[in-house]
Amino acid sequence: MNDDQQFLEFVVKGLVDHPEAVKVDRTVDEMGVLLTLDVNHEDMGKIIGRSGNTAKAIRTLLRVVGMKNNARVNLKINEPEGGLRAPQASAPAAPQSEAARSLDEAMADLKLD
Repeated sequence: MNDDQQFLEFVVKGLVDHPEAVKVDRTVDEMGVLLTLDVNHEDMGKIIGRSGNTAKAIRTLLRVVGMKNNARVNLKINEPEGGLRAPQASAPAAPQSEAARSLDEAMADLKLD
């Protein structure tokens, strides 16, 4: 196992409640190293953090580890099965303002039949 992969596993397992579910896959291509992280769906909030700050910090630390090894390291966090993120539903239409309604009515009055 490589330094970057070991480092990521160590950090993530220290943050989560289900360390046995942590899985890190490592692939290398012309863009650099890609670490793909899978965790238990209950631990996603701990990995992402408030406003994504924890994930941002982990990515920054991985870049430092990568610089030490002359590699560009990127992190992809997979959305787990049974995750809490709800499917994106279209937002309900905002109520039309009074000015917009009267403009619509005026435009309707102008239409000639």
